[in-house]
Amino acid sequence: MELSSILILLISFFLLLAIGVPIAYSIGISAMLTMLAGILPIPAFTTLAQRMSTGLQSFPLLAIPFFILAGQLMNHGGIAHRLIEFAKVLVGRLPGGLAFVNIMANMLFGAISGSAAASASAIGTIMTPKMADEGYDRSFAAAVNISSSSTGLTIPPSNILIVYSLASGGLSVAALFLAGYIPGILTGLFLMGIAAATVYRKHYPAGERTGFKRGLIIFLDAIPSLLLLVIVIGGITSGIFTATEASAVAVLYTLILGAIYREIKIKDLPSMILKSVQTSSIVLFLVATSLGLSWVMSYENIPQEVSHALLGLSSNKIVILLIINFILLIVGTFMDMTPAVLIFTPIFLPIVTGPEIGLDPVHFGIIMVLNLCVGLTTPPVGSLLFIGCSVADIGIEKVIKPLIPMFIAMIVVLLLVTYFPDLSLWLPGIFGKL
Repeated sequence: MELSSILILLISFFLLLAIGVPIAYSIGISAMLTMLAGILPIPAFTTLAQRMSTGLQSFPLLAIPFFILAGQLMNHGGIAHRLIEFAKVLVGRLPGGLAFVNIMANMLFGAISGSAAASASAIGTIMTPKMADEGYDRSFAAAVNISSSSTGLTIPPSNILIVYSLASGGLSVAALFLAGYIPGILTGLFLMGIAAATVYRKHYPAGERTGFKRGLIIFLDAIPSLLLLVIVIGGITSGIFTATEASAVAVLYTLILGAIYREIKIKDLPSMILKSVQTSSIVLFLVATSLGLSWVMSYENIPQEVSHALLGLSSNKIVILLIINFILLIVGTFMDMTPAVLIFTPIFLPIVTGPEIGLDPVHFGIIMVLNLCVGLTTPPVGSLLFIGCSVADIGIEKVIKPLIPMFIAMIVVLLLVTYFPDLSLWLPGIFGKL
């Protein structure tokens, strides 16, 4: 491996990011520049193009556009409103109940839609004005929405876990989905703890008590939306259909549900499909360029060198995992989740699954996703931070202070999941998916 190739890769990538080049182009261009520094650039270019093309010819990847479309349909199908009302029945009457409603609604909507961005937008648009009207600080309301919307990336179905399955060489999507439940719920509970402390300190009001009859009506109205989780995850874990087939079922079920609720009009479908195609194109282009860069790094033996360097620092499992977590937290602050998973999985997975560390690859997938979830809520490029501030109509600088305790809670959950593998591996083990 030539030092010049590594320097070209790193310098070109960060320079392109710094001048505002979109990350997909930054990844692709830096990969090409690195290959130009090689001894045989022309055959390498051919191989690079083939890797980018064939990398997208993956059946599991087909689930991503379907889940994105399902998320669009849910966003317009009245599901967010029904889940918020359901969450109100469960926790709305507690002191500071609207903060808990925000977190629980994000957990439910994120789990059903599989999209943190859709969750932050849909729930934030409804909950932030409601919380502000009830006397909550708008910055606190936005912070609660931003941090809790990331839980949908670990609670299945989750597009990013499908991407990790591809990057890891075909791990069971069912195992990854099951492994995400406890860490995702634990994150939500820790965020509720932080919200409760803030509520107690600032004396935010309790919500209104919902009567039994009204609560029963709301629960029955929410059941069809909640059934989507049962159908998708139950179908995957029982072997009735694959994750890709489940994504198509999710689209069909959501479309029918929107028609029943009379919230989705036929005239709205073309714009929703177009938006889904645009989002899917961006994601899959990121996947293609990231796979190309992953091959370039393999061609230059970068993963092996990183492995030797890390294991040369320490042979202690706790220390190595701490270093990897720190690196991923830093990566998450400036890189989107999809390319980060595709680029860094081939680097770190051989290290953590080797004899020195001995981690299960499913466990490491959850660790990686939890790390990158923190990055989505932090500057300078955290997409959830920008979405949450946009729907709350508030400046980013005002949200950072109330977000800091939320960051700490998320990192505490990350460390618990890192050093207590059963938190992620227990459910897949129970269902025989490991």
